[in-house]
Amino acid sequence: MEITNSSTILFRNTMRITDGHIDGFRHAIAQAVAFAQEHGPQLMVEVFIDEERMLAHSFQLYRDSDAIRAHWRLSDPYIREVMEHCTVQHFEIFGEPDHDIVAALKTPDGGSFPFTLSPRLAGFNHLEVAGPGESPS
Repeated sequence: MEITNSSTILFRNTMRITDGHIDGFRHAIAQAVAFAQEHGPQLMVEVFIDEERMLAHSFQLYRDSDAIRAHWRLSDPYIREVMEHCTVQHFEIFGEPDHDIVAALKTPDGGSFPFTLSPRLAGFNHLEVAGPGESPS
C-alpha cells in the first residue's frame, strides 16, 4: 500500500544520554522499539546513537495526529523508562499535527523541552505498510 496522505507527521527527537546510563538507555530503547513494532501505530521508528557525544536520535513517522495520540496512550510506560536514562535536548516536528498535540508538548506534563514545528511543503513516500494481520502489497 502506498502512503499518499499529506497528513503524515515525522518526529525527530534528540536525546542526551545521562553519564553512566548508556547500557540502561540501550535496554530501554530496545524494549520501547520492540513494543512499538508489535503494538504501536507508527509507520516507522528508527533510533541512532552517537556514543562519543552521548546523543541518540529517534525518528518516528505517523500517519496522522490520531496515531500520535494512540502512541502516547499505549507507550507511556516505555517512554518513562527511556527518560530515566536521558533528557530531551531538542524535539522537531515535521508536518502539521492537530493543535492539541502541539499544546500537549508545550505543557510541563507533555514535555518542557524545546521543539520546533515545520509544516510540510511537498513530498511523497513509497512505504510498504501492512496493518495488523495484513501482508504488504
